[in-house]
Amino acid sequence: MDTGPARPALLVIAHGSRDPRHAAAVTALCARVRALRPGLRTEVAFLDFNAPGVPRALERLAADGVRDVVALPLLLTRAFHAKTDIPAVLREAATRLPRLAVHRAEVLGPSPLLTAALDRRLSEAGLRPGDRRSTGVVLASAGSSDPEAIAVIADIAREWRRTTGWYAVRPAFASASLPRTADAVRALRAEGAERVAVAPYVIAPGRLPDRIAHGAEEAGADILADVLGPAPELARLLARRYDEALRREVPALIA
Repeated sequence: MDTGPARPALLVIAHGSRDPRHAAAVTALCARVRALRPGLRTEVAFLDFNAPGVPRALERLAADGVRDVVALPLLLTRAFHAKTDIPAVLREAATRLPRLAVHRAEVLGPSPLLTAALDRRLSEAGLRPGDRRSTGVVLASAGSSDPEAIAVIADIAREWRRTTGWYAVRPAFASASLPRTADAVRALRAEGAERVAVAPYVIAPGRLPDRIAHGAEEAGADILADVLGPAPELARLLARRYDEALRREVPALIA
């Protein structure tokens, strides 16, 4: 019996890393999305280092008869990969696979679900709700040379402080921008924070998250939260970005 057109597949596009923990975290996150949306075909592709690459993943979907796919960048800000790399690789694949319609979803951040995931990781690391007013938090991201991405991180830090009552929230960066994590920890100490917690605003382990952790340890941070990884809030956000992409009147890609 004809059940109507199939729901578009979801292709989650991660950066990739030589560190095997990166792909493991991405795989675990996508497994959580599948559990959240059991009828939704959810696949993973990587820009670099890991397989499958994006072109191969799209070819596989097309070969399986998929006609619509939502390509979702597993990125927290709109920086170079979101603005340049991913659109380029999707456009190239679209010319080779004309029967496959590709809708490009927005990047993940900013979103209240991300700060909720950060709160979860800090709680898991030992912070209690009563600690907020005496705790300074370092919002530690990977970093970018894109001014728009850096401004977004600063905005998130201000809004998180305003809505949750932390003593202070300061952005820090593992690369490309300043301050570094260790410097932000020391600055919060100098401002009078009783304790300092570092919240990595990154999705998966790897070289830059390790740099964040080393900075936290070097400066004597009291608490270091885990990366976002397969947090349930993150899985819900992926499902939300998928839905938003399909609600648009025009497919976001192929132009």
